[in-house]
Amino acid sequence: MGCSGAAAVAPEAAVAVVATGAPVRFAFETLEGKPLTGESLRGRISVIGFLTTYDFYSQAEARFLSSIARRHAPRVNVAALILEASENRTLVEAFTAALKLPYPVAMADEATIAGEGPFAGLHNVPSIVILDREGREVYRHVGLVNEAAIEAAIRAVEQR
Repeated sequence: MGCSGAAAVAPEAAVAVVATGAPVRFAFETLEGKPLTGESLRGRISVIGFLTTYDFYSQAEARFLSSIARRHAPRVNVAALILEASENRTLVEAFTAALKLPYPVAMADEATIAGEGPFAGLHNVPSIVILDREGREVYRHVGLVNEAAIEAAIRAVEQR
């Protein structure tokens, strides 16, 4: 499938945030049937977690994202993109329910799972991408990133 676990935990260090290029254009459907698109997230800083159901580190990341969502909603969007084939939807629904995820969860398409598409090069789990208010990617981390590091990245985006 091309996804591999990445266990390194991001250190709590200063984050350099640089927005370059155009907003990321993407469109996925959440498990609830709602759109998860660059347009639907625009206007707020957005944290997107790239996860799988079968990876222990993805489960930890999902919980870190839950804490971020609870502390920062509605000021910051949080969402998850599951890098698994559509046949695993039932498992993804069970994963979402078991962890009581308070944010939208969508299934990735084949191109995104392969590391192509709008988030090119990102196919390891867990990973985090942060988009600025205009929808441009300003932060990317491959591997488990703790809440403190995500908080630092959000602050850096807010201050630019």
